[in-house]
Amino acid sequence: MNLKEQINNEVVAHVKWDNTLRNAVDTEKVDILILLTKDDNRRDFANWLYGPTITEKQKTSNHYQIVQWLQTVFHEKAEKVAKLAISGKKAEAEQMLGMSGEYTYASAALTRAMVVWQKETE
Repeated sequence: MNLKEQINNEVVAHVKWDNTLRNAVDTEKVDILILLTKDDNRRDFANWLYGPTITEKQKTSNHYQIVQWLQTVFHEKAEKVAKLAISGKKAEAEQMLGMSGEYTYASAALTRAMVVWQKETE
């Protein structure tokens, strides 16, 4: 599988995970995997991002560096949403998930960066 296909698969997986977090807040049932969002190496996306399928040359690109940084920011926001949800602060978690929320912004920025990387990959 080439890098374009890999990025596409990861964008799809990111959207699914985003929906999982939103559902967890809606139902007030946040499982332990969601709480581990900050631990980058436990997520499939991070396993791909830091794994061997992306070449060392590709890992030196600006696109890779931007996606790596945005992934870290995204995980920080996701962890914050999960912690709010389990501490009974559902309204605050929902605000982060709203149209202008911190989480929504971080998620969208990561997705946009992935799409740009995909378009500019040979």
